[in-house]
Amino acid sequence: MKTLTIRQPDDWHLHLRDGAVLEAVAPYTAAHFARAIVMPNLVPPVVTTADAAAYRERILAALPEGSGFTPLMTLYLTEATQAADVESGFRDGLVTAVKLYPAGATTNSESGVRNIEAVYPVLERMAAIGMPLCVHGEVTDPAVDIFDREAVFIERVLTPLRRRLPELRIAMEHVTTKDGVAFVRAQDDNVGATITTHHLIINRNAILAGGIRPHYYCLPVAKRETHRLALREAATSGEGQFFLGTDSAPHVDPLKESACGCAGVFNAPNTMACLAQVFEEEGALEKLEAFASLNGPAFYRLPPNERRIRLTRHSEPIETVRKVTAGAETITVFDPMSPIHWKVEDDAS
Repeated sequence: MKTLTIRQPDDWHLHLRDGAVLEAVAPYTAAHFARAIVMPNLVPPVVTTADAAAYRERILAALPEGSGFTPLMTLYLTEATQAADVESGFRDGLVTAVKLYPAGATTNSESGVRNIEAVYPVLERMAAIGMPLCVHGEVTDPAVDIFDREAVFIERVLTPLRRRLPELRIAMEHVTTKDGVAFVRAQDDNVGATITTHHLIINRNAILAGGIRPHYYCLPVAKRETHRLALREAATSGEGQFFLGTDSAPHVDPLKESACGCAGVFNAPNTMACLAQVFEEEGALEKLEAFASLNGPAFYRLPPNERRIRLTRHSEPIETVRKVTAGAETITVFDPMSPIHWKVEDDAS
């Protein structure tokens, strides 16, 4: 049996939803993670600092008694966002980052940005105060193939944005292509990237080969195997630009298993076990702590967690939760498609 002790990880890209789904899924993140950047794409979205404060209270109320989990709130960027409100929330410690959704790019993104020029006054204020921008990096141009939308976003939006505001700190979330990895590596310390658990494990065949599997459908969609291998190399490299953002995105099963199923993979319950398996397969277990626990805090200018967690490798595969109940519905947990031998144990500190 192998044992691995690391600083408690953080999740730098998380969807908790609201209502019954929030109550069902929040305890799974809180069980393993100390902090998380919480996405604001609710209905209606979290647009103002007041919205973020109210949502934070609902998250805290959904946590198990005695939980030490800290939600780090974000604001949903719109073309009506007020720079003064953004700055106030950041300086008061209520808001950690702002999220850029191109309008129509993913779940509940219809209120997002259609014209990047319209939000430059907000971005300029953020650059001046050192506030990070979290980016969903896909164009929504219908002429662009869905598998090319990340690369085109880099060309059309990110590269000009970096040229105009090099001091703006940008987290390129859920990178899914070798193009994204190369872009991040070519930037300075003001640019980082999150990589999800599921994009390290699945490629597009998981969604389409042998029948449509809706629980592997996410946005950005999983790409070719060459891109998955590039992500694994980046995540396990130990390089400081890359850190964990699970993009755990729960939907109740009827919304996934439908004629127009929602995008999102719910991986909060088994992310750390899956990551240990991936890093072991890549011969890089010693670099798991950097990816999951150190690089993200460094980018967000926060201290790493003092508490430790212990993972153990078992000879037999570990059975994990497959369904979570949310009100009268169920949510399916990410299936890594192969045996997982790692398990998160109790606090090792």
